[in-house]
Amino acid sequence: MMTTSEKERYARHVMLPGFGEEGQRRLREASVLVVGAGGLGSPLSMYLAAAGTGRLGLVDFDDVDLSNLQRQLLHGTADVGRSKLDSARDRLHDINPHVELELHRERLTSENAMHMVKNYDVVADGTDNFATRYLVNDVCIFAGIPNVYASIFQFEGQVSVFGAMSDGKRGPCYRCLFPEPPPADTVPSCAEGGVLGVLPGIVGSLQALEVIKLVTGIGSPLVGSLLLVDTLDNQFRKLSVDRDPACPVCGDAPSIVEPVDYNAYCGLHSKTDNQPAPSMNQMTVRELKQRMDSGDGPVLVDVRQPNEYELANIGGRLIPLGELPGRVHELEKYRDQDVVLMCRSGVRSASALAILEQNGFSRLYNLNGGILAWSREVDASVPTY
Repeated sequence: MMTTSEKERYARHVMLPGFGEEGQRRLREASVLVVGAGGLGSPLSMYLAAAGTGRLGLVDFDDVDLSNLQRQLLHGTADVGRSKLDSARDRLHDINPHVELELHRERLTSENAMHMVKNYDVVADGTDNFATRYLVNDVCIFAGIPNVYASIFQFEGQVSVFGAMSDGKRGPCYRCLFPEPPPADTVPSCAEGGVLGVLPGIVGSLQALEVIKLVTGIGSPLVGSLLLVDTLDNQFRKLSVDRDPACPVCGDAPSIVEPVDYNAYCGLHSKTDNQPAPSMNQMTVRELKQRMDSGDGPVLVDVRQPNEYELANIGGRLIPLGELPGRVHELEKYRDQDVVLMCRSGVRSASALAILEQNGFSRLYNLNGGILAWSREVDASVPTY
């Protein structure tokens, strides 16, 4: 039975046809794991808390950065520098103190994912990288738990429900739609390509809606469907997605039966492990600054996108990584000089260095930590993003 306080708090739910007290009870008894307390995780967790989800788990290992505040409404200006989970805990308890919160202060990995996921009824994937996205998909299939998926980039988003039952059959998984993770450096992140601030609010709210539909049994969840959101043209399109009998995870004869470490495959690294192999020639930002100040500055090649360069740069020649193979000839005159490759953090520039090595360049250096390290260690007036 609902208490008087609960009836008042959730009155607008209880009055809904087909929802009523039974739907609210199901929400109160449900447990949902939200992976990521960022752009998608903000509206997702806030609406699930407000709706009365009984137990809400949050997975995140990051701190609040000033660049987050344009879209991550779980956090405010006073939270910059705090753990995102601490900020999220305070905000969600303010929204609904009756929701039980479980904070997982760690990166989701192939070692801990299965243990973490199996304790929840539904998983909502609010991640921003392919390695974690594929991992979440796989462990949800292994555990038999629905995966409410969403992703955002620039002005567009996607929402679907993977691995859930529909009409007595299990629906497709993320791998049925995207069989293999993309190679490293081929798909820009939101940090590299940007994201409209209101987009995660729209898409994350749709994601929360799908969780609520699954838990309460109302409506038709997006099982076997992919909802595409285009905010520039205000268009919503729904595409059919079929389960692939040959899928390596959910197919008839799966070849992947345990969690896989996708970090190495996708070329993703943590903040403390975002550098190329030690054998690669590297230059620190302090060494670069000393050489620039001495008048012996090397040739600097920035391999980021033009919008990134416009936002923050320290000079140098701009040749985006994707264009570099066709523009190597522009650097021919620098073969006998030191050439330093730079990007945001040092990952794309490492790939650029490898391209130039294959074209016979030898005096190459990767700028360790990229422009983020420059802002942190040399010139704080250079914006981070």
